[in-house]
Amino acid sequence: MTSSIIWKIKPFSKLSTQELYQILKIRQEVFIVEQTCYYLDADGYDERAIHIWAEKDGEILAYCRIFKPAIKYNEASIGRVLTHPNYRRNNLGKILVKFAINSIESRFRTSSIRISAQDYLLRFYSEFGFQDTGKKYLEDDIPHTEMVRVISMK
Repeated sequence: MTSSIIWKIKPFSKLSTQELYQILKIRQEVFIVEQTCYYLDADGYDERAIHIWAEKDGEILAYCRIFKPAIKYNEASIGRVLTHPNYRRNNLGKILVKFAINSIESRFRTSSIRISAQDYLLRFYSEFGFQDTGKKYLEDDIPHTEMVRVISMK
């Protein structure tokens, strides 16, 4: 019998060595190997992030990191969003982004979020209220667009 999916959220200081290894491994698999994009993934921001992921039987299925305002942007932010290639089309990415937005709103008491989205995901992020700012650029030779989500909290 296989275990069910477990969602975890931890600051860097609370990550176990095994969890950190699994996070870095899946990020390298997706962002460096799959996307053939050679860049330094360990960018110095992990220590300041809250890490969110779904795991099953010790394998990470979906992952992202969130930041409070004034770390990456003036607004809070979400980054390194990924779904393991074997688990795509299972809505884990949508669940992950909803979880990240809810975590930002509850932990940081803000609904203003800025992201750097790969262009092929603009429609995906627009489903969560993110809007194209018009700022387009190449990041590691991949077309990106800066997007922002500002919704007043009730």
